[in-house]
Amino acid sequence: MQFTKTKISQFEFVALMAALMSVTAISIDALLPALDVIGKDINTQHAADNQLLITMIFLGLGVGPLIFGPLSDALGRKPSVYIGLVLFTIASFMCVNAQSLELMIAGRILQGIGLAAPRTIVVAIIRDLYEGDYMARIMSFVTVVFLLVPIIAPASGQLILDYYEWEVIFYVQIVISAVIALWFALRQRETLLQPKRIPLSATRILDGFKETLGYKKTLGFTLISGFVVGSFLVYLSASQQIFQNQYGLEDEFPYIFAGLAITIGISIFLNATFVVRFGMEKLVTASLLGFFGVSLIYLLLFYGTPQPNIFILLGFISLQFFFIGFLFGNIRALAMEPVGHIAGIAAAITGLISTLMAVPISTFIGRFVVSSTLPLFIGFSICGALSLLILLYLKKNHHLK
Repeated sequence: MQFTKTKISQFEFVALMAALMSVTAISIDALLPALDVIGKDINTQHAADNQLLITMIFLGLGVGPLIFGPLSDALGRKPSVYIGLVLFTIASFMCVNAQSLELMIAGRILQGIGLAAPRTIVVAIIRDLYEGDYMARIMSFVTVVFLLVPIIAPASGQLILDYYEWEVIFYVQIVISAVIALWFALRQRETLLQPKRIPLSATRILDGFKETLGYKKTLGFTLISGFVVGSFLVYLSASQQIFQNQYGLEDEFPYIFAGLAITIGISIFLNATFVVRFGMEKLVTASLLGFFGVSLIYLLLFYGTPQPNIFILLGFISLQFFFIGFLFGNIRALAMEPVGHIAGIAAAITGLISTLMAVPISTFIGRFVVSSTLPLFIGFSICGALSLLILLYLKKNHHLK
């Protein structure tokens, strides 16, 4: 049923797409201050096990697109978002009632699968309406608004913990997702009309895999995305452990997290202007070089030495995040450029590959981030170097700039 009576403005469209994506950020970032508390209640054995409450939702986010990408091509974008948000709500109640690490992980994986619907379909909706550098521009604006959530979510989670039990964080997430779903239902038109829909079938998914992976540009930038997201996910899952446990900054943690999120937001905001002027490929090249260079300098300065001063650490992480901000939207847009005619299934497959790369990368490296931040920057440098090698291959063989 079509509820929209007036055409949605571009401003409202960007805000709505960002809000849909923000449910994922809320589900991840608001939980960060509560990891130790939840770990005690569900009897985790090691502090590193608490990181699984963050990384496992990404496992669901990796698998979910394979379901909701084809589903959105068959049923339309809007019904698929509703199905995903209902699954997310059910999984949230599972987490609230979990009594063990295993049940909590199951709930977090299911949350991720459900959230894969809005996360994947937002990309498909934008691809339905825009292409090229202007698609990257819209993605940048969406991501800037979306990044307001990591700025406030940890502080909100801490505020809830100050007055209530950790379960209330999940209840708040459920309410927010319901409000956003209502806004989406009332204001956003369906962007995939009936004549362009593709029947759901196993053959369709297999054909989509073959066609998507047949584009070397799509595959190359998807692999780069996996390395970049994987290295970032190490920080995301271990940030509470680094700042609260290693540096003893429990009260300051939400504000540190917010400040670093602002750094990414600044570069993504700048990207919205720079991408039209310089193009995605040049920005990705410069940003990957910067991302790798910063991590290499950190290793040269602090390898085999004690932890640096907190302000030095924050300076290096801020620089890393500044370059990451130019990578997120541009890499995804470059991967999607050749596959606009199968945007739903292609968004699913590229999201699946990059996320299934990112989860084991972050889980493995995160196990070493116990008493030092050095493993974090080793991960940044390795992932940056591998990404540069892939980019070099694409430049030599596929005429990239």
